[in-house]
Amino acid sequence: RLLIAVCAVGIGLGAFFAATARAEEEKITVKQVMAKAMKGGLCKKVSDGEASDEEKAELLKLFKAMAAAKPKKGGEDSWAAKTKALVAGAQAAVDGKDNAKALLGKAANCKACHDVHK
Repeated sequence: RLLIAVCAVGIGLGAFFAATARAEEEKITVKQVMAKAMKGGLCKKVSDGEASDEEKAELLKLFKAMAAAKPKKGGEDSWAAKTKALVAGAQAAVDGKDNAKALLGKAANCKACHDVHK
């Protein structure tokens, strides 16, 4: 009985922490993405091929969170296209594709996005 109780508690805690982690991922704001990925230099580091696998995965997570957000200004179609390009570039980096630098370089055009959405 004790073993069953311990297993049940372990499963419950695992589910709680998994749900908490998902909730935390969903709470990533565009402002946080900009601070870490762009101003913080993570996107450039990934684009330059200097990032670790963990950093590449982090950039992908950040860009996916931003893609899921609604734009405060500008059209949703434009937002979807621009964030989709960022996600594609980060995914290419995670996958080790040769075109990752070109994709990220083109997608990470601050002015093009800010003119429409900031």
